[in-house]
Amino acid sequence: MTQKRILLIISGGIAAYKSLELIRELGRRDIACRCILTKAGQEFVTPLSVSALSGDKVYTELFDLNEEAEMGHIELSRSADLVVVCPATADLMGKAAAGLANDLASTTLLATDKPVLIVPAMNVRMWQHPATQRNIETLRADGVTVMEPDEGAMACGEFGPGRLPEIPAIVSEIERALQGNNAGALKGVHALVTAGPTREPLDPVRFLSNHSSGRQGYAIADALIKLGASVTLVSGPVALTPPAGADFVPVETARQMLKACEEALPADVFISVAAVADWRPARAATKKLKIKGAGSEHPAMELIENPDILKTIAHKRKNRPDLVIGFAAETHDVEEHAEAKLARKNCDWIVANDVSGDVMGGAENEIVLIMRDRSERWPRMGKEDVARQLATRIAVTLGDGGAGAKLAAE
Repeated sequence: MTQKRILLIISGGIAAYKSLELIRELGRRDIACRCILTKAGQEFVTPLSVSALSGDKVYTELFDLNEEAEMGHIELSRSADLVVVCPATADLMGKAAAGLANDLASTTLLATDKPVLIVPAMNVRMWQHPATQRNIETLRADGVTVMEPDEGAMACGEFGPGRLPEIPAIVSEIERALQGNNAGALKGVHALVTAGPTREPLDPVRFLSNHSSGRQGYAIADALIKLGASVTLVSGPVALTPPAGADFVPVETARQMLKACEEALPADVFISVAAVADWRPARAATKKLKIKGAGSEHPAMELIENPDILKTIAHKRKNRPDLVIGFAAETHDVEEHAEAKLARKNCDWIVANDVSGDVMGGAENEIVLIMRDRSERWPRMGKEDVARQLATRIAVTLGDGGAGAKLAAE
């Protein structure tokens, strides 16, 4: 996949320091940044710090003969896939709305032929001023995407809308903009995704569970949404915020998760990422289990099998999704166990991953995608990258007539 590149314009304001964090997070997603730093922006961050994080030269002056010789401002304005202004001051937005071009940043915005994303940050009174709101309306009418600022306490001591949005939200918006022609690839598709662990109660305060963080399932739901899918996310208890746009259904136990999945059908694709407990106590105690003292016998616990959510959905005669994808978390003989699971549970694909190391709960994953006629080993990558790659593969498959049609042809 060709590396995506943005041109990041950093203007003045206390929020400018957050642009450094943004550059770092984009780099982790293999999105390169070339940066313009305004004169006011240099009062808050230095060209050296921006250059060190971006790994590229920082541009500051419109009338710099050396910079113009190396890369003219016209070429600079068109050297990326997306132009991002973060943070964007009221002054720079006013220049862009009026078509003014008296410095490198405003000239670049006027000369670019690429999509533009503006991320405002300013005092609440400045944000709410009629002139600022008129400028925003003008920019949006011109096709510019302007994010809404967050609401909260500000460095000036006031409270209200005007804070720079959180970095994950900005990164998500950038990724959405970079999708380009693929943005609607899954429009009209309903995807059902499970994520996180389940909890099976032992007594009112204890439960059986596992180390799943839910990160992979949430990342997949987010990637599908960014390709235009309507996503139902059924999740066990995790410390994550559901992706914007998801129909979120929180559950605790395996039986609750199965019920929520069946109620969410029909769906075009089902992705079973959740780490569902295989067993549950036959009888959960109604009172907290107590230790009776030294030398006492440990309480006996009878376990019974939980419903197999993946197998249940994959074997449905009515409302079976066209594409059923399971996850196989294994500690050894990963591909052998995954291939057996694919056949046993009637899946179309299995995403097999080795969880013997730091994968479960970690930030990265190394998987093998196993289909009925072949398999693919993917390199170790961030869970967000796995999600994007899987979502793209789903879009291609459903766009080619769907997995159900392919299986019928076989």
